[in-house]
Amino acid sequence: MKNVRSLLPWRLAAAALALSLSGGCDSSDEDNTGPLYAVTTQDLNAEVAESYVVVTSQAEQAAQLSLDNAIKVSGRALGVGIRKSGSLYVVSDDSPTVTRYTLNDEGRLEQSGTVSFASLGVTSLGEYQANFQFVSDTKAYFFDGITAQAVIWNPSAMTVTGSIPLDALTIPDTEMAFSGAVVALDGQLIVPVGWRPVEGVGITQKAGVVSVDTATDTATLATDERCGYTHDAVLGPDGMVYVATEAYGAAVRRTHGDAAPEPCLLRFDPRTHTFDTSFHRPLSTLVGGGIAGSLVPGPSGTAYLRVLDEGVAPVLEGTHPRTLASGAGWQWWALNLATLTATHDTRFPATSGSSFLFQAENQTLYTEFGAGSASTTLHVLGDNGRSTLTMPGLSFSFLQLR
Repeated sequence: MKNVRSLLPWRLAAAALALSLSGGCDSSDEDNTGPLYAVTTQDLNAEVAESYVVVTSQAEQAAQLSLDNAIKVSGRALGVGIRKSGSLYVVSDDSPTVTRYTLNDEGRLEQSGTVSFASLGVTSLGEYQANFQFVSDTKAYFFDGITAQAVIWNPSAMTVTGSIPLDALTIPDTEMAFSGAVVALDGQLIVPVGWRPVEGVGITQKAGVVSVDTATDTATLATDERCGYTHDAVLGPDGMVYVATEAYGAAVRRTHGDAAPEPCLLRFDPRTHTFDTSFHRPLSTLVGGGIAGSLVPGPSGTAYLRVLDEGVAPVLEGTHPRTLASGAGWQWWALNLATLTATHDTRFPATSGSSFLFQAENQTLYTEFGAGSASTTLHVLGDNGRSTLTMPGLSFSFLQLR
């Protein structure tokens, strides 16, 4: 799921949550040596949005996540950081402050420092987990669409060390959002960008990519007018980065017809930092004319497209494209990036069109958001889409702590 701010009108089903402000460890965790994960879930049913951070060992097995002893955070929170580092950095759209938590010997999180980005004009932290990119334990970036910059900060010292202005990406009367799918390649971060109008429902016909050299902290910007809401990126076997319209953009096309840009696939060269002007594929032509969006990395030079199945998710008059994109009813199609041919992968059940990928100890997991956005279930990317952990609320971030 992308485009967090556009989800604000949604409300979750009510839940009676007995929560503590400290600890953050699922009571089922008794193994002090095995893998532990921090899961952050957002509850929008409260009058003021609230989030909960839980430590659990049960990411790869079927289980219901307990929110007992969770760390409670105001607003829509994310938990980010370096995998298996033992540290979690918690942020919220309510604040410009990053709060660090460290895993103790009992498998619980303890607060261990804060840093504010307010000096750079930042007022809100969030959107997607991938907006925070960690180069090392002493260097990280936060890509902020609101202020059009990449904040540079030190996660060890908890200090701000600089910023990269990205003002050239701003468009009047539009909201800019950096992607939840970033490609790290040869000392650079390749970050897709999407735009949508401030007023009304729609997407802007413009694709963008920011390439950041992590050694010099310099950015190269590239745009293309042939596509819209290109929030997904996958590295192909040819060394090129394939950039595609996300499911929300596809849903806008389905509900608004030709008034919305046609979902498409573009090719970006990470060496020249330019779009390939000779390459453009409407996503519908890859899937037999269907409504397609969201490009998800797969194994061995492949990717997955999500294709709307209206037999599962009928589109009615007045259906909101965000509801359509985030609801169940999107089939999985395997896309061969070498031949650019796609086939329906019937091993996977139809799930949410917009998905996040999370890395566990042995499996890559993807998210499925339940009806009414009351729950999130994790599935294995493989193994016939086997379901694992289910939790209340919307989970947009996940990190293996050890």
